[in-house]
Amino acid sequence: MGAMSVSGPMDAAEAAKNTFPDRLFHAITWFFAMLVLVLLAGVAATLVQGSWPALAEYGLKFFISSAWNPVTDRYGALVPVYGTLATAAIAMLIGVPLSFGVAFFLTELCPNRLKRPIGLAIELLAAIPSIIYGMWGLFVLAPFLQRTVQPFLIHSFGGVPVLGEMFAGPPVGIGILTAGVILGVMILPYVAAVMRDVFETIPPSLRESAYGLGATQWEVVWYVVLPRSSVGVVGGIMLGLGRALGETMAVTFVIGNAHHISGSLLAPGTTIASALANEFTEAVGDLYTSALMALGLVLFAITFTVLAGAKRMLIRLHQSQGS
Repeated sequence: MGAMSVSGPMDAAEAAKNTFPDRLFHAITWFFAMLVLVLLAGVAATLVQGSWPALAEYGLKFFISSAWNPVTDRYGALVPVYGTLATAAIAMLIGVPLSFGVAFFLTELCPNRLKRPIGLAIELLAAIPSIIYGMWGLFVLAPFLQRTVQPFLIHSFGGVPVLGEMFAGPPVGIGILTAGVILGVMILPYVAAVMRDVFETIPPSLRESAYGLGATQWEVVWYVVLPRSSVGVVGGIMLGLGRALGETMAVTFVIGNAHHISGSLLAPGTTIASALANEFTEAVGDLYTSALMALGLVLFAITFTVLAGAKRMLIRLHQSQGS
């Protein structure tokens, strides 16, 4: 009885000692998780506080007005919001198919000796600073588009309804289309790397079974690989979309920075990020600064909404795969 009474407290002390690292690790991770939420709330609060004078002055008209005149203190967010969404949409239309093709080639078609060099080259695109992309776009891509692609689009779709308006005007090189192309190239390494990684997680036995049933390489990817990796693919696409929405310097170089909306994608425009980069350091007056802060709040809300919607989509995809 005495031995049993002594061993009981010793076992409890030993168990408490063994669980202390787990409890410490749990406390540390909880602290950093809460710190992220506090920082996020702090950013949102700062943007709301800074943008409140402009929102109080203009109300809802700020979000639907295309005016932007610092001289008369008239500001509206419609033009930058339009430019942000238009360039991001063009980037996704260009970058996602290219990324899928790269990932498909690296996982299904590329010889083993070339997988590492090509994959490394694609990933190195993510290491190039955005200002270098902007300089390349201004001095190389914009003149190329002005001489070749834009005249072809104008000539091909000039008489087509809707498309004719989208590609109307002189081929000036810079504009919303050029900015979208730059963003498409910039998001390619991120989306392609995620797609390649999730494609490689598919068990080889599934591919071999499909090939054994007579499926082609495209059928294997479309009916076997994609359904089992849809969560990761959507996550990679949303990662690229987040990058496209917030890119600043590269877009500033090639979009033209004009505060007006045109039906043509060849015309100059502006985005929220480029407007902030161009004008924030030169903003004079509390209302001007507050209007720029309000643009930052709008960009924050757009990005948060897109990523929250993507997260919800991923959860639903994961649940459907589990069922």
